[in-house]
Amino acid sequence: MRILVCEDNPDIQEILSSFLTTAGYDVVRAATGVEGLRRFEETQPDLVLLDAMLPEKNGWEVLREIRARSETPVIMLTALGRVQDKVRALSELGADDYLTKASFDLAEVGARIEAVLRRSRPAMPREPRRLEIDEARKRVLVRGEEVSLSPKEYRLVTLLASSPGRVFSSDEILDRLWPDSRYANPQDVQKYVHLVRKKIEEDPSDPKLLLTSRGFGYRLAV
Repeated sequence: MRILVCEDNPDIQEILSSFLTTAGYDVVRAATGVEGLRRFEETQPDLVLLDAMLPEKNGWEVLREIRARSETPVIMLTALGRVQDKVRALSELGADDYLTKASFDLAEVGARIEAVLRRSRPAMPREPRRLEIDEARKRVLVRGEEVSLSPKEYRLVTLLASSPGRVFSSDEILDRLWPDSRYANPQDVQKYVHLVRKKIEEDPSDPKLLLTSRGFGYRLAV
């Protein structure tokens, strides 16, 4: 991650740069507002630490120009501690955070940077649930992809999914799927479990969804 430090005080600039470099950031420096904007365009930083009182072009102007072209996070780090200055930076000009040099602490600067970067990262797309049942369309989807099940295979999945984690004995499954159990036996349950696993498991020989509780029956992983 790259951080642009816009600070005209050479001592503070050096302290911040050394701290951030040690923390693993790639640091770019600027001592004036004009140089800061130029370095911003050249290096495309992930975050800007910006002083308000810069020569040539002050920090308020720099912040306004950054916001006109980018949503890059900006933390103001300045000697100006008045409430109206904080309101101006945060509410009017779009800064992401505001720190005053009077309470300047490197540990806090690092924590604020991490928090702002965490908030600014795009949310990761949510992975589809491993197994979903569309009852209206009588469909089963595994990791977002529809699988083709026979009516009895579908009924087996929906039965197990009615109480995820609960173990259903072979007798219970027989009673539900084969009401007239004279024409079915536990081997038929094993057969359909095998058929379903071939369709919903990435590796049917090492199932992660339709599990066997040895000696008791079958369950759907929670």
